[in-house]
Amino acid sequence: MARNKKRSSGRGSKGQRGKHSIAQSGPPKNLRKSILDVFRIKPGKPLNHKQVSSALGILNHEVRRLIMELLNELAEQEKLVDLGRGKFKLNAQQVEAAEGTIQITRFGRGFVMMPDGNEIKLAKCATGSAFWGDTVVVEWASFGRKTVPFVSKISKRMREVYVVIIEQIKDYAFGHPTDPKLHESFFIPPQNLHGAIEGDKVLLEMVSWDRNDDSPVGNVTRVLGQEGDNDVEMHAILAEFGLPLEFPQEVLDEAATFSSGDLDPKEIKKRRDMRDVLTMTIDPVDAKDFDDALSMRKLKNGNWEIGIHIADVSHYVKPGTAIDKEAISRATSVYLVDRTIPMLPEILSNDLCSLRPNEDKYAFSVVFEMNEHAEVVKEWFGRTVIHSDRRFAYEDAQERLETGKGDYAEELQAFFKLASKLRDNRFKNGGIDFNTEEVRFELDEDGKPLRVKIKRMKEANKLIEDFMLLANVRVARFLAKLHPDKHVPTRISVYRIHDKPDPEKLRSLRVFVARLGCEMAKPTKGNSESLIRDLLVSTKDTPIEETVKTMAIRSMAKAEYNTENIGHYGLAFPYYTHFTSPIRRYPDVLVHRLLQQYLDGAKNANQEELDMRCHHSGIMEKRAAEAERASIKYKQVEFLMTRIGETFRGIVSGAVPRGLFVEIVENKCEGFVPKEAFPNDHWVFDEDRLGFEAMRSGEMIALGDEVTIAVASADLLKRQLEFEIIVK
Repeated sequence: MARNKKRSSGRGSKGQRGKHSIAQSGPPKNLRKSILDVFRIKPGKPLNHKQVSSALGILNHEVRRLIMELLNELAEQEKLVDLGRGKFKLNAQQVEAAEGTIQITRFGRGFVMMPDGNEIKLAKCATGSAFWGDTVVVEWASFGRKTVPFVSKISKRMREVYVVIIEQIKDYAFGHPTDPKLHESFFIPPQNLHGAIEGDKVLLEMVSWDRNDDSPVGNVTRVLGQEGDNDVEMHAILAEFGLPLEFPQEVLDEAATFSSGDLDPKEIKKRRDMRDVLTMTIDPVDAKDFDDALSMRKLKNGNWEIGIHIADVSHYVKPGTAIDKEAISRATSVYLVDRTIPMLPEILSNDLCSLRPNEDKYAFSVVFEMNEHAEVVKEWFGRTVIHSDRRFAYEDAQERLETGKGDYAEELQAFFKLASKLRDNRFKNGGIDFNTEEVRFELDEDGKPLRVKIKRMKEANKLIEDFMLLANVRVARFLAKLHPDKHVPTRISVYRIHDKPDPEKLRSLRVFVARLGCEMAKPTKGNSESLIRDLLVSTKDTPIEETVKTMAIRSMAKAEYNTENIGHYGLAFPYYTHFTSPIRRYPDVLVHRLLQQYLDGAKNANQEELDMRCHHSGIMEKRAAEAERASIKYKQVEFLMTRIGETFRGIVSGAVPRGLFVEIVENKCEGFVPKEAFPNDHWVFDEDRLGFEAMRSGEMIALGDEVTIAVASADLLKRQLEFEIIVK
């Protein structure tokens, strides 16, 4: 892999560079393939051995000489063409085709991202009938001294359904994609319109795309309705990100077979009965499903018995059923601004698996004996039957924590004392405080935004989070089978992992916070783990706290599901999984099944199958997050459409050569300020300082600066806001 080779090509300290022998540093593995990869990603350019060595990051003279010999050898094998004077190019007839994922700019140029991290650039005329995100096969053709890549085949379409807006022309129409990444409109013949009219948003399937210089032909499969209607827009967002609008009939039929009557006495006898222990739920005021509950009682020895009870979804959702297959496909519930698209049918998510108050429910529980220091003395995992005595909204629980008054106030405060100690220990061990502000909308009956609310976690929220983290950690440790006996095989399990930050992103973060007046140490191998934590601690309770936290989170790797454990950097846990939300996350269902499987002493799980589920769950998790952001963005644009010309205080949140991104402080709405909308001067982009400098006045506007903006325009179709800077 050429890109990785560059990082590890025999470089030592400054005095040792280039002095290693081949035996000491060695050439890259499969050097012939690496050489051909260089020619494939630079197909239009003849290269000599020095250029190839440079692309591979090779400084060692002996390896460079070896590359010179291999270039001649590859030419003899007709994989390269010898152009004379030490120059070579790809032999288009001999080179193997490559497969990757394509991205296409609005100007039509393509970039094919390869699995090994390399990138193949394509000219506008070479992308064929590909759309952004499609998996494509790239081949090469020779034109004189040049070898040019082109898309020869579409292996897999990213989308099965396209969201378009109908433009009617006589009896036929064009469908214009709502996703700006899709660079071509569809031609829709009269017989394929199926009742769609001018201005409708519709779901479309691609019928054919024979030539890339013609439009793809589409067929309307569902008319969502007229653009601007709230339900239409939310359904369009779901479809745009490949998320389901409704459950298949087979799933609904299977769900209808469940009854919500009393629990089975035979099943209750198989479980630990905890119905006599004080149990409560704490959730948002508008929550419909309650997938976790806490129980508490004081033991005779002075310790606490703390129960963390999770809805026993796996009791109802069995492998191979229609509901399970649909849950696998969805992988997660989706939360848009005005609705939830559940992973499970309502009878499960809001009834049977919901730990509602004053009802007996099946749970999968983690029960701890904890001392006053919040240390776990004993632990127990297993299936239970519970009875929730009280349902608290976060606001109600918060009131009792603050005032000490109200029913169960004493118990809630005892919970909070233990939770606070758990949190303090996590932060002492290097955990990062991810508590950020969230945007919430107050909507009218038609879904129109009336007000924007900024919500932040309070003590009641943190209380629940801390106990859920504890449960996830202890389950992960059990699944990992931490055992002193080296002869005991490691269990196959599902982990939630989070890699350490990329040093390059840390350097960019350092530049950003410097603009805010924050000092951040230069990233090194030794301090990378503590840099972000120390930065967030130093800016806590300051005016720039939220801005710094947002940028710090962006600089970190994304958490993912994996069967190979590397720990969770952000939470500072060496073992971590997701156990606590099986109603809304399929990996949690997998973890419940694995936990019971290993409690029963069964054999190891199928790693290949779990890897496949982890990968798919990660894809769907990303789509759900993108859909949620799109719905928030839509409502932000809709909210500010009525406030064109009004001024707001904003913070510069991004900088590119064509302008600045600014986030409004009071409502978190972000818009773009094109360079032309800056105060009257000649502005020049400064890449190092991530901002613009005025040539006449010398004024600088850069990341983190506070500015006053006016709302210039709001484009609902593109979900984009455009601002104008009034003054810095």
